[in-house]
Amino acid sequence: MPHLLRMNRDLDARLDRLARTTGLGKAALIERCLEEGAEALETRLMLEETPVPRADRSIDQLLRESGLGA
Repeated sequence: MPHLLRMNRDLDARLDRLARTTGLGKAALIERCLEEGAEALETRLMLEETPVPRADRSIDQLLRESGLGA
């Protein structure tokens, strides 16, 4: 499905340079960038949404049980 992307001149120039250097088409580079960026974003968002497990015992209790606490 074709999409229209607007990018500034600097980004377009970087993409042109990368396409010339790698021999890959701009469409392939954009697709690869979006895939990798989406994976990174999904990972980051999933980590942010994952609740931090709560400890059943307090740190003081754990230290006492381990022999390290008072």
